[in-house]
Amino acid sequence: MSEVALVAAFNEADTIGDVVRQVRPHVAHVVVVDDGSIDKTSDRALEAGAEVLRHASNLGKGAAIRTGLDLILARPHSHVLFLDGDLQHAPDDAPALIAAASRGDGDLVLGERPFDFHTMPRSRYYTNCISSWVISVFFIGQRVRDAQSGFRLVATSALRKLHLRGTRYEIATEMLIKLARRGARIGAMHVM
Repeated sequence: MSEVALVAAFNEADTIGDVVRQVRPHVAHVVVVDDGSIDKTSDRALEAGAEVLRHASNLGKGAAIRTGLDLILARPHSHVLFLDGDLQHAPDDAPALIAAASRGDGDLVLGERPFDFHTMPRSRYYTNCISSWVISVFFIGQRVRDAQSGFRLVATSALRKLHLRGTRYEIATEMLIKLARRGARIGAMHVM
């Protein structure tokens, strides 16, 4: 397996360097797409060892992911690890997703976050739980607990079959639904 990390980032100068440094030991390469940041996001990502692509203006997370995929899918990597640039996802959880894919647990391995009714704002808790249930039952035909998680590892062979159109956060759900409808196997790992 040859994994590449793809990080869509907007004004993440305070955290992007840490994300890149922490994920680099687990993957072959790191690509950061700076989505029109007005801070030092690009500089910090480059200093930390990432290859950086830059949008001149903010086009949205989905557009940044699509820009990164255009580059990555032209290369011989076997998997793309998607994660955010704000340390919302722990880069040290990447080996668990990679191990799951290596075992054959899925063409897409979701990093499912814990949803705790007692610690999360109620609106966010219910929104995540209900939307994941609806997507599971009506769109993909199997249970996923965190359909909106942007922390995921996906086989490039499955990604090459998709035509993604999302320009904002909806791209995570679009990717999940389109992969499932094309027969991709979906696995999940609990992450922090």
